[in-house]
Amino acid sequence: MNFKKLILIAALSLPLISSAQEWQPKKAALMSKFSKDVDPKNVLSEYPRPQFARNRWLNLNGLWQFQPAANRTEALPAGDLSRSILVPFAVESALSGVMEHHESIWYRRKFNVPGSWKGERILLHFGAVDYETEVFVNGKSLGIHTGGYDPFSFDITAQIKETGAQDIALRVYDPTDKGGFPRGKQTLNPQGIMYTSVTGIWQTVWLEPVPQTSISDLKIVPDIDRSVVKLFVQTDKTTQNLEVAIQIKDKGKVIQTITVQPNTEISVPVKNAKLWSPDSPFLYDLSIALKQGSRNIDAVESYFGMRKISIGEENGIKKMFLNNKFLFQLGPLDQGFWPDGGYTAPTDAALRYDLEMIKKFGYNMVRKHIKVEPYRWYYWADKLGLMVWQDMPSPNSYTEHVPPVDTAAFSSELTRMIKTHWNSPSIISWVVFNESQAQHNTPALVQKVKQLDPTRLVNQASGGSHYGVGDVMDIHSYPPPDVPAASATQTLACGEYGGIGFIIPGHTWKTGPTYIMIDNEKEYLNLYDQFANDLTQYKTNNGLSAAVYTEITDVEIELNGLLTYDREVIKGSIDKIRASNERAIKGNIYLRDILANAKSDAKIWKYSFSKPFSNWFSKEFNDQNWQSGKGGFGKEGTPGAVIGTPWTTSDIWLRHEFRVGDLSKINKDELMLSIHHDDECEVYINGVKAADIKGFTPKYTLVAIEDGAKKALVSNGKNVIAIHCHQTIGGQFIDAGLTLMSKKDSNTSLAKK
Repeated sequence: MNFKKLILIAALSLPLISSAQEWQPKKAALMSKFSKDVDPKNVLSEYPRPQFARNRWLNLNGLWQFQPAANRTEALPAGDLSRSILVPFAVESALSGVMEHHESIWYRRKFNVPGSWKGERILLHFGAVDYETEVFVNGKSLGIHTGGYDPFSFDITAQIKETGAQDIALRVYDPTDKGGFPRGKQTLNPQGIMYTSVTGIWQTVWLEPVPQTSISDLKIVPDIDRSVVKLFVQTDKTTQNLEVAIQIKDKGKVIQTITVQPNTEISVPVKNAKLWSPDSPFLYDLSIALKQGSRNIDAVESYFGMRKISIGEENGIKKMFLNNKFLFQLGPLDQGFWPDGGYTAPTDAALRYDLEMIKKFGYNMVRKHIKVEPYRWYYWADKLGLMVWQDMPSPNSYTEHVPPVDTAAFSSELTRMIKTHWNSPSIISWVVFNESQAQHNTPALVQKVKQLDPTRLVNQASGGSHYGVGDVMDIHSYPPPDVPAASATQTLACGEYGGIGFIIPGHTWKTGPTYIMIDNEKEYLNLYDQFANDLTQYKTNNGLSAAVYTEITDVEIELNGLLTYDREVIKGSIDKIRASNERAIKGNIYLRDILANAKSDAKIWKYSFSKPFSNWFSKEFNDQNWQSGKGGFGKEGTPGAVIGTPWTTSDIWLRHEFRVGDLSKINKDELMLSIHHDDECEVYINGVKAADIKGFTPKYTLVAIEDGAKKALVSNGKNVIAIHCHQTIGGQFIDAGLTLMSKKDSNTSLAKK
């Protein structure tokens, strides 16, 4: 598609946009590295709708008039408004130039209709406005739209004056926490995992001329099994003698031409189709012309990807298939917030940057978390090759105020989200609910989504309440990942894990607690790699199909991003994180116990609640006066604990003597601790430090062993593992074993009685 041409036309129209006064951004607690690139005379000037593009349009982004409104029904003010705002940045954002919250607000601006548009219908488009919007053109109300995440349009032809400047005004009402409608992570009281609210226009506003009869919509459904693409070209009128001429292009070369009737589904052959995938995100261009007789009366440009997402079966386990093959899906959580722009990226380059970084880190998927993005975000995901889990924004997300859920609004906005973005090949899954937030009518809503779009997976609730409906069983686990219990009907996913906190001084919005804090890059990368090992072995041994790491960037008080919130600092080596991710996606890990943990075969340990002599961890230490008990050790109610012996004091010291077979036949680099610790602990093998582990885990996880401890192991002889665990707060538990983590399957056991 020739987007350069589209951008040029928009840019040539920019001098028509009036500016009320000089714009100055406010100073947020943190500004992104892209804020300096914002030009108030050329704001997000790229064509906003790449999959349904016309070659004439007028960008209305830029400086608008602004003022707070007294209430949601205040009459349209006469004359100019008192202040200015940079559209499309939300009122609360620094880049808007306002950085305030008002429940009700007014917008106003003037524009001129290009003379070349005379005789055509004029459409006024809004990418998204949060939440309730009444639109006025030249003083006349055109209607009210509700919903903060979907595009809407008005035909303003009848309201256009023949000469002179035209006037647009908007009144926006957004109660945020006080309303029970979808709002995602927004709150009026930002804290923890909830962030600054977004009120008003936050996506591009633009004008478009269309003929009296025009193409009004397009639906694209690829079918790789039949080597066709299904198309439904809809017109806004059913005028006689209408035909649709369709061309499919491969890098500019026409490979298929067909003329059909509009308003009916047709299947167009795509022979020897080049399939879309993260490794090869090939896109076909699509040209559609509406003809009346021999005359072309309208035309749009689009694109599509030939790909299929489905549930298949391997070794009796349901798995996520792409193009009829299993592909482990791994990606970060992406909240879509910006320190300076709120919901709105400062520039298109900024919007693209996060997705480019996700690709560089070696991910093949991204979970768009309880937010819906502008069309161009999905365009870049399509182009770059990232599978997208698309969440439905939650009502009543983690808030003190819990108004009744507006179930009608939720259902309506869910439908609009799907219909707005169902042509994007990158979207492979719809996530209906997140962590039980305002969860309701789950079976009925899952069925509704399946009926709307049977070509994609439906996730009933990521980490939420599960009703056995939809395609995915999705749990959340922090910090290490976990895998749900096997299911005969659903594929298994860990929809959130990780959350490794790492503070970069000078690049934080505000500091606060997270799941686990690391203070140096080496430990940060080691822990990330450890979690990748967990994923790989869950994929290999337990049928895990997908996982989502929290998260791609810091967001306000959350400091667990791979990037800082300002996008200035990459916290860990791209190459090392990519290597970890590629192993999880493409590798396999098979486990063989050397010393079983309590989850599979509880052993008898020696233990003490009193601090022993300094050499308590040595192989020769005399522990005859210590108590004996069955592992593991902990307090009832601790998540994931397999308790053989109660432990409720602040500290515990443990020792266990064991024997192994011939270690000369193994690769000691494959030796790992299989450990569940709550909280921090130190581990020794034959008196040599094996690991010093901070934080806690809610389950057993694999931890690397220091080289010295590996060398200290004795073949066919006595070995001693010694552990000290310190309890701080919450649950408490300790148990450990030794496991070989191998890329090759083997049934040989080295464990000895």
